[in-house]
Amino acid sequence: MKLSVIIVNYNVQYFLEQCLISVQKALVGIDAEVFVVDNVSKDDSVKMVREKFPNVVLIANEENVGFSRANNQAMRLAKGEYFLLLNPDTLVEEDTFRKCINWMDQHPDGGGLGVRMVDGSGKFLPESKRGIPYPLTSFFKISGLYRLFPKSAKINHYYLGHLSEMENCEVEILSGAYMFMRKKALDEVGLLDEDFFMYGEDIDLSWRIIKGGYKNYYLADTRIIHYKGESTKKGSLNYVYVFYQAMDIFAKKHFSSSNAGGFSALLKLAIWFRASFSFVKRIITTLTLPAVDLLMTLTLWWLVKNLYSDTTGILIPNKIAIPAFAITGIFWTTHAWLHGLYDRPVKPNKTWLAIGRAAVYVLLMYSLLPETWRFSRVLIMAGSAIAMLVFWFNRKLFLWWSKRGKITQQNILIIGNQDECDRVSLVMKKTSPGSDHRMTVSDFQQALSGMTLSAKVRIEQVTDVVFCAKDISSESIIAAMGQLSNSSVEMKIAPPETYFLIGSQSIDGIGENAMVDINSISLPENKRKKRLLDIVTSLFVLFFFLMIALLGKWRGHYFKDAISVLMGKKTWVGYDYKMAGLPILASPVMTIYHANAEEEQRIKQSMLYAKDYNVYSDIRILLKTFFNLSV
Repeated sequence: MKLSVIIVNYNVQYFLEQCLISVQKALVGIDAEVFVVDNVSKDDSVKMVREKFPNVVLIANEENVGFSRANNQAMRLAKGEYFLLLNPDTLVEEDTFRKCINWMDQHPDGGGLGVRMVDGSGKFLPESKRGIPYPLTSFFKISGLYRLFPKSAKINHYYLGHLSEMENCEVEILSGAYMFMRKKALDEVGLLDEDFFMYGEDIDLSWRIIKGGYKNYYLADTRIIHYKGESTKKGSLNYVYVFYQAMDIFAKKHFSSSNAGGFSALLKLAIWFRASFSFVKRIITTLTLPAVDLLMTLTLWWLVKNLYSDTTGILIPNKIAIPAFAITGIFWTTHAWLHGLYDRPVKPNKTWLAIGRAAVYVLLMYSLLPETWRFSRVLIMAGSAIAMLVFWFNRKLFLWWSKRGKITQQNILIIGNQDECDRVSLVMKKTSPGSDHRMTVSDFQQALSGMTLSAKVRIEQVTDVVFCAKDISSESIIAAMGQLSNSSVEMKIAPPETYFLIGSQSIDGIGENAMVDINSISLPENKRKKRLLDIVTSLFVLFFFLMIALLGKWRGHYFKDAISVLMGKKTWVGYDYKMAGLPILASPVMTIYHANAEEEQRIKQSMLYAKDYNVYSDIRILLKTFFNLSV
């Protein structure tokens, strides 16, 4: 057998399906086998592989064993002359495997091979070719300083910035997204080190291949798409910390004790530098709009208060006015946050409901204050009206500023044959009913005739391009993406005989159970409300467990559950997180259906719960469960 392709999957069903379709096309005429190792995905990945790809060797783990161990499981069973570790969020060209095999056959000194990778918008991914992470190399990488000198052989050694992305060359480190390796070399140097759970295992194995007397190469003659290579999470502090842990393991394994200590110190310094910059940036980004809302509202409200005092002669002491205004302003802002007024994209029309409800709550709280702390209901209502107008105006201004000079209407170009374009057009209309967009259908050759695709997109003011993978080769799609990589157009691929579109880290789709309108519980504002309720309920259970025990139903596991919910491992109310086609939730303490309910009834109730989620539904279930209260 010539090639063994190994894919480790975790909760990326639709990416995996597209990947396997492209792998099948690339394996035509090659004696090969394909393994999928699933690390307990909560979606329908395992079911999809069994039904649609029966020739794939599926290993369904009962626990998440990590990237290294999962790959090793398959490699120990594989029979190929070459092993390929491939990420599920990739798409390969039809001749990618053949070119890799030919290169390795012609270079017997080659132990490993990587290829040119691009993201979902056609841009080159620098991790396609990398250098050994020496202490200074890692410092420049984690601190972000390498961005200032992208072509420097020393400062950007991590991404080998001095080497051209368009030329085949010898490299030091392969990317874990595509590691094409000679089995003979692995027999000599060993498989992936299972001490690395995530990140670093590809660096460790690549260096061991070199130390074993082999070379690693970068092949620019073929390309693949790696969607998650562009993930913004790679700029997050969590990624930096996990990367640091992986590099720390790497240093202790390959460097001397003294060098490993210096390496660790440099990395900690880089993390501190990166964390400080990220913290300041996040604070500024997060608090700018709330601060503007609060400052404008309180300033105008204070002016109205002074006018009210001048007109009526009723003076409001500052010792009452200042704390009352500050607390009320913070309450308005917090309520706006809970209702999603600070989410992107901003939605001005949600202002009236959010601030309107907050105004009612403020009036209720005002009525409970001692007489000496009250000043004027009229002034409270005036402040609420000012808050509504200010919050609404700021969001309208934000939208106007963000959309200036941009095309407001979605202009979608679908490329493929007529039948497939019609099918994809129907999928898109069902995915986003009522959206303001115009669809144009074009044959691939027609799209490129007379002018380049990039010129066509610019002249016709296209905002979205959808490629029908049934009619267009992966090679042609990736080439077309390269043409459009410098534009702002959104690009997606419609795999054949599927009901979803895959784009830059996003999936749009419709299906029998994965209904488009089951999104209420997935909305950021509902996630926040549910999480806030979980935290408040957990604290209540921990502090008032005696009252619950005396007045209601107390179960011994509630105390332990409260801690699990606080840690985010569970949610108080929910459904079976493994249920097909539904948004993923943490494991529930209390289900929305009876434990003895039939599966069909559980699915129906869960779909309704997810589709029409309301935090008050959770409150009713909690009160009924704890105290037998019907609310």
